[in-house]
Amino acid sequence: MKMRPPSFWQQPPSLATTLLTPLAGAVRLQGQRRLKKPASHVAVPVLCCGNITVGGTGKTPLTLHLAHHLQANGYNPHILTKGYSGRSKQQRLVLPSDDPIDCGDETILLARQAPTWRGKNRVQSAQDAIAHGADCLILDDGLQDPSLYKDVSILVIDGPAGLGNGLILPAGPLRETLDSALSRIKAAVMIGKDCHSLSKHFPSHIPLFKAEFSPGPEIRDLVGKQCIAFSGIGRPEKFFTMLKEMGVTVIRTLSFPDHHLYTPRDLHRLSQLASLPGVTLVTTEKDAVKLPQDFIKNIKIITVDLLWHDDTATPYIVDQLFPKTL
Repeated sequence: MKMRPPSFWQQPPSLATTLLTPLAGAVRLQGQRRLKKPASHVAVPVLCCGNITVGGTGKTPLTLHLAHHLQANGYNPHILTKGYSGRSKQQRLVLPSDDPIDCGDETILLARQAPTWRGKNRVQSAQDAIAHGADCLILDDGLQDPSLYKDVSILVIDGPAGLGNGLILPAGPLRETLDSALSRIKAAVMIGKDCHSLSKHFPSHIPLFKAEFSPGPEIRDLVGKQCIAFSGIGRPEKFFTMLKEMGVTVIRTLSFPDHHLYTPRDLHRLSQLASLPGVTLVTTEKDAVKLPQDFIKNIKIITVDLLWHDDTATPYIVDQLFPKTL
């Protein structure tokens, strides 16, 4: 069973963080050494959507959004991912019809948008993608992986969650410090309200674009209705809050760990809730890829996209990748 992040990651330094500080120091040094390794260049531009914290920040929605924008402008992006949570170790092209248990839930979502290559060896995935016609590559995660040279790196931040207690794993949720990441990125995207005043830490030469999660049109069918929402994403409360802000009456919520694989017991419990009179069961598109088709017929699936505060955000990012054509 997957564990949820410890509560002290979101709290001021404590005895737990003090005890873990030596280990966090070792993790930091290991990361610094790893970043000094030489990177392999490939024949097409590479865009990385990464973060510096453990857990969901919005990398995958941003990856999907940018892939759609590139396709709309005539490009053929392929997506590279390690396919976190999938059981298969095979390095290959993932099909939308593949089993999310083998490939990972987010990988299936990515494959529905653009050709998606899954595997630990990102350089090999890049070469395979180029051999199959990719004219640009998007990395879903990988900011701390130096193996593949990145032409453009975008840092994704969850505004409400911030950087937690600001400490490195395992004392805190950080993979690396913000200062370290700032030296390698071209822009940053903050999703949600800047509850921790992180904007002031970004230098003027690095644009910080802000966005919100925006639900798909199917949300209109739920306005004014009583719903029970369930989700197993990085921060399920983000999904629940979005529903409430759109006028959905959420009478109960059920949170599961990120990438949770729903068991027969889970499905039985959820089916009982779905059968309650006047109640609609609601979940995310990421959760839905792991649910049986006969179960999906009885629930409402909400898709999301990014709503930018600044309409120039997406063109700016793509312009960094193709400066002479857009």
